Amino acid sequence: QLQVVESGGGPVQAGGSLRLSCAASGSIFKMLAMGWYRQAPGKERELVARITSGGSTEYADSVKGRFTVSGDNAMNKVYLQMNRLRPEDTAVYYCNAYAYSDPSQWGDFWGRGTQVTVSS
Repeated sequence: QLQVVESGGGPVQAGGSLRLSCAASGSIFKMLAMGWYRQAPGKERELVARITSGGSTEYADSVKGRFTVSGDNAMNKVYLQMNRLRPEDTAVYYCNAYAYSDPSQWGDFWGRGTQVTVSS
């Protein structure tokens, strides 16, 4: 089974920075994309940023210019550098891997999430 584990969350003051890390392991036949989603209390989970195996990136409008997503060459690790954090960035951040776990099975694999709390 493919597993995804995040790390790097925590409390930070507004204007500060945090770096989230995520590693995928286990049964990985082909990684298609990795990325970050977040869910704030009372809100739906939303895409923050993601990177494809071809290197293309996608960002939510609310984080463009502040957050940067990157991955390693093996495409089994993804990072989210978050700068100029705002209180509205407070949420549980989930790492996502969209991958083939074997030649006939693909889908979304999720980490358990890491809390980011931005105080004003």
